[in-house]
Amino acid sequence: MNLQYRIELLARLGEYILNNEESWVEVKKKAGIENGWFTPEFVDIATGNIARRYLQKEALTDWAVQYQLPEENSDPRLVGIIMAGNIPLVGFHDWLAVFIAGHKALIKPSSKDQVLLKHLLEVLGDWEPDMHTQTAFADMLKGCDAYFATGSNNSSRYFDYYFSKYPHIIRRNRSSVAVLTGQETEEELKALADDIHLFFGMGCRNVTKLYVPRNYDFVPLIDILKKYSYLADHHKYKNNFDYNLAIHILNNRYYMSSGALLLIEDAAIFSPISQLNYEYYDSLPVLRADEESGIQCIAGHGYIPFGKVQQPALTDYADGADTLAFLSRL
Repeated sequence: MNLQYRIELLARLGEYILNNEESWVEVKKKAGIENGWFTPEFVDIATGNIARRYLQKEALTDWAVQYQLPEENSDPRLVGIIMAGNIPLVGFHDWLAVFIAGHKALIKPSSKDQVLLKHLLEVLGDWEPDMHTQTAFADMLKGCDAYFATGSNNSSRYFDYYFSKYPHIIRRNRSSVAVLTGQETEEELKALADDIHLFFGMGCRNVTKLYVPRNYDFVPLIDILKKYSYLADHHKYKNNFDYNLAIHILNNRYYMSSGALLLIEDAAIFSPISQLNYEYYDSLPVLRADEESGIQCIAGHGYIPFGKVQQPALTDYADGADTLAFLSRL
């Protein structure tokens, strides 16, 4: 398969997702059964973003041109991919980069998120039998020329050890933050509510902490956050909310609540499910999205616009690691 043909296949896959054919609808239901966090709403948002932001012919062509990918990869390598499972198809971009670069993929999917990916690759295999020689699944990755691995800070230490002798990209815990000035419009706050709540706040691009000016009025924001109060009806999410609420009550800690989200003054970037941390500032903070800070994205005026955090483009790489440049050098 040459580059142009691979792009056409991917664009066709994007159409398949957006057309919502019966086979795809059934697979999405199955994914929700196997992982209770994968609600129909959030599966549709995640897969729709992939179809509209990634699997478009023009976007894929521009991506390939930017890296001067050859029409034929004369020396394809085998790339092992260990995927996470926190949000639907979270590892899709890694596979996509390997495929567009003309390499072969050996995937160890998360047990929490394998239904959607395996189905989409089966669909591609039905259209093009050579796909079966391009991508395979395995419980253990061995004999690869390079590796991508995504996990926690703890598991990353093991990945660093196991894959130290090979070219690799290891991803660790990341989260996202927002900087508020108090001048945000109602529409911006509504968009921020999406950045916070989508996928139950479990993605690295979810805003888990706010920086707010001292004496910030939280009332308008909390009123808008109530649009996601229905998340409290989800049993897994409600268990987390009740647990965190009980802890703060027992510790006599001040909190605010939208009914489905606890707002806690805490300097930590990372917050547990159902909680949003905030920190006051006297002068606008200077923040950087990098490995040292643990920040994946920054939302706010002068940063990523509110509501766009969960809509990455092909070149918005997780942890800032340019996977396609890495693959081009193999």
